[in-house]
Amino acid sequence: MRPSGRQTDDMRNVTIETGVTRHAEGSCLIKMGETHVLCTASVEDRVPPFMRNTGLGWVTAEYGMLPRATHTRMRREAKNGQSGRTQEIQRLIGRSLRAGVDRVALGERQITVDCDVIQADGGTRCASITGGWVALKLAVNKLMKAGDVLSDPLIDPVAAISCGIYAGQPVLDLDYPEDSEAGVDGNFVMTAGKMIEVQMSAEGATFSRDEMNTLLDLAEKGVAELTAAQLAAVTG
Repeated sequence: MRPSGRQTDDMRNVTIETGVTRHAEGSCLIKMGETHVLCTASVEDRVPPFMRNTGLGWVTAEYGMLPRATHTRMRREAKNGQSGRTQEIQRLIGRSLRAGVDRVALGERQITVDCDVIQADGGTRCASITGGWVALKLAVNKLMKAGDVLSDPLIDPVAAISCGIYAGQPVLDLDYPEDSEAGVDGNFVMTAGKMIEVQMSAEGATFSRDEMNTLLDLAEKGVAELTAAQLAAVTG
C-alpha cells in the first residue's frame, strides 16, 4: 500500500493554471499533488554570444526553491550561491525543453523559463519541465499572434514524470515519502511517445530489465496524462 493510498499506476491530482503573472509572456502554476511550481517564460530579442548570427533561437531555464518550500527552511541560494543540485536540475529543464523546439522557426531570440518551487513534495524537476513547457507554449503563442514568429516552433509537448520501486513495487509519480525511501528512483522526460532523457539510479536495491520495462510503461502512461493536461491548459 502506498502512503497516499494510490494504486501503483495512479498519478497525483494535476492542475495547471495559466496566466498567473502579469508581466511574463507565458506563465502557469502547476500543482502535482502537494508539489507546486510557478513557471514563467520571458522572451528576449537576443541570444547568448555563442548563438549570434546563426539564425537559431535558444531556450534556457533557471530553477529555484523558496526557503520554506520544504519541511525546514533553506537558506536562499541568491545569498550563498547555487548548489550543484540546482545547477543540474536547471540544465535538465533547459535541454529537455530545447528537445521539443525547432530553433530555426523560433528565430534568433531567447526564451528563458524560470521555475520556482513554492512547495515541494517530490518530483519538483518533473513538475518544472511539465509546467515549463506550458509557459513556453503560451509565450510562443504570443509571438505568433504578434506576427514575430510565422510557424509554431514547438514540435511536440514535453513532459516529465517520476517512477520508482517502492516497497518492492514499481509505482508511478512518487511523492516525498515514497521518493525518500524508494529502492529505485527514476525521472523520465518524453515527447510524443519518444524519450528525451531518463535518469535512473538504484537507491539501495538493484533492478532488473523487466522492472525497468515496467517503469517505462508507467512513465508512458503518466506522460500521456500530463500531455493531455498541458494541451487543455494552452487551448482552454
